[in-house]
Amino acid sequence: MMDIAVIKAKVRANEFLFSDHAVEEAAEETIDIIEIKNAILNGEILEQYADTGRGESCLILGFVNQRPIHAVCGWRREKVVIITVYIPKPPKFINARTRGR
Repeated sequence: MMDIAVIKAKVRANEFLFSDHAVEEAAEETIDIIEIKNAILNGEILEQYADTGRGESCLILGFVNQRPIHAVCGWRREKVVIITVYIPKPPKFINARTRGR
């Protein structure tokens, strides 16, 4: 299981990197690196994902200026890898914490 305290410590220490997909999604959603860092640093883990072939990961929800931001994070070597980021919205999410059907 991923530990939010460890993830936050790695982000504070700048021991993280972005996947190409995360960079693309952040640009589409107009989320900048400072917002992503702040969302993770004030965030909580909503979902944990078992190893699906690339290691375990988790979905973090954080708020920046009341805007919800989801970040899916995993591990790459000893660093946190931000796999994707997005603003949760219908139909995938009813609200920031609740998945749609």
